[in-house]
Amino acid sequence: MNAEPIAVYVHIPFCPSKCGYCDFNSYAMDGEIVARTASAIRRQILDSPNRGRTAKTIFFGGGTPTFLSPEFLLPIFEAVCEVHPPVDGAEITSEANPGTADAEKFRAMREAGFNRLSLGAQSFVDDELVRLERVHKASEIDRAVGLAREAGFDNLNLDLMFALPGQSRFVWERNLRKAISLGPEHLSLYCLTLEENTKFYKRHLKGDLVLPEDDEQVAMYEIACELALEHGYGQYEISNFAKVGRECAHNLCYWRCEEYAGYGPGAVQRVGNVRSTTLKHPERYCEAVESGGSLACEVETVDEELLRTERIMLGLRLSEGLPLMGLGIPSESVQSLFERGWIEDRDDRLTLTPAGRHWCSEAALALI
Repeated sequence: MNAEPIAVYVHIPFCPSKCGYCDFNSYAMDGEIVARTASAIRRQILDSPNRGRTAKTIFFGGGTPTFLSPEFLLPIFEAVCEVHPPVDGAEITSEANPGTADAEKFRAMREAGFNRLSLGAQSFVDDELVRLERVHKASEIDRAVGLAREAGFDNLNLDLMFALPGQSRFVWERNLRKAISLGPEHLSLYCLTLEENTKFYKRHLKGDLVLPEDDEQVAMYEIACELALEHGYGQYEISNFAKVGRECAHNLCYWRCEEYAGYGPGAVQRVGNVRSTTLKHPERYCEAVESGGSLACEVETVDEELLRTERIMLGLRLSEGLPLMGLGIPSESVQSLFERGWIEDRDDRLTLTPAGRHWCSEAALALI
């Protein structure tokens, strides 16, 4: 078995409610299914064929991992540490909803070994949070940050979204300045996108959900880049900004197309040249774990050509860019993107220019 350390992802599929823009595998469920799913995730981890591969990063995502009480969350984490012992200095993250922040829970998580929290703030304007169908209020974000600091977390990320329905540049800038004032080590700043299988997408088709025009979205993104840089956050990926040394190591594994193990309903993993997706619905997932049945609902072989494509698509998002040699990138495509002003050559690596960041997908397709 490959002895190289691996990134480990655990998917907790439960949320207090399902937001209208969310297309993640999440469910507004409560009661017996929560305990049953937590037990099944723990069992899946303990039965892992990848047992013994150390973890270079561990990431609990969702859903809302902190929807679980410590009595359910911590045994899952303990199982991960048993099966994938963390390497020294491993980044161990949990996502958290500010509305589920709890002093005792955060203390228990920090004492167990979690060392990074990612708070889904999204906005500091209550009206915007209501329109996004979030269950927390703006004041709860401040409270969650305070509780995280008191618990000993010195590595915090805040997620914010811009180009929300009815949002102006002024309100977006005010949101971002408020987030920066709280002193997080990391900022994830995303433009709201409408995914096909969401309530927001259907509302948009009907015409009752209007987003800012494209030029407004571009302006908001540029405000994000400028303010983040001004306050000491380096842009290491198109939508992600960090203080020096606080880049999200787990997400870098994805963007660099490294291996990752995945556990829980809907989790994706790629180990070797096989990528698989676990059964998504909690009840079907639990039934498969309990019966010893197959957990995969999708399986694909990642051959060299597909891996090359993904390395270009994902790697170009990073400020470190792509190696000029070794990926079989056509020279005429490179020259074309140079002429458009979308890419530049930095020490034999292709990186997007500020203008090129707006055209990342198109640039990547040209390089493929």
